[in-house]
Amino acid sequence: MLVHSFVMCSAVPGGIASDRAGRRKPFVVVSGVVMALAAALLAAVPTMPSAVVAAALLGLGYGLYLAVDSALITQVLPHPESYARDLGVLNIAGAAPLVLAPALAALVVNELGGYPVLYVLTAAVTLAGGLLVRRIRAVP
Repeated sequence: MLVHSFVMCSAVPGGIASDRAGRRKPFVVVSGVVMALAAALLAAVPTMPSAVVAAALLGLGYGLYLAVDSALITQVLPHPESYARDLGVLNIAGAAPLVLAPALAALVVNELGGYPVLYVLTAAVTLAGGLLVRRIRAVP
C-alpha cells in the first residue's frame, strides 16, 4: 500500500512538470536514480525502517517513470501508421521481464549470494536503464 500511495504522489505532479518543461528524458533519468537508491538502501541497510523508506522511494520513482515514460515512447515511434503495432510490441517487451524476473531472482537469491546481491543487481540494472534513456536523440 505504501508504494502505491507514493506512486500517486509523484505521477501526477511529475507528468505535469514534464509537460510544462517539454522534456521527458531528465524525468526518466531521475526516476531511475530514485528507484536505484531504493534498491541500494535495501542492500545496504536490511532493516524494517529502511524497507519503509525504500518503499517510499520506489513509489516516488516509479510514479514519475509511469507519468513520463509513455509520453517518451510515443515521441520516438517512427511512423504514425504503425503506432498500434509498435505499442503492442512495446507492451510485450514490458511484460516479458515480469515473467522472467522471478526465475532470475530465485537464481540470484539461491545461488549467487542472497537478497543483498539481488538488491545490488536491481539497483545497477535500474540505474543503467534510467541512464541509457539519455542516448535517445529524438526526444528532449
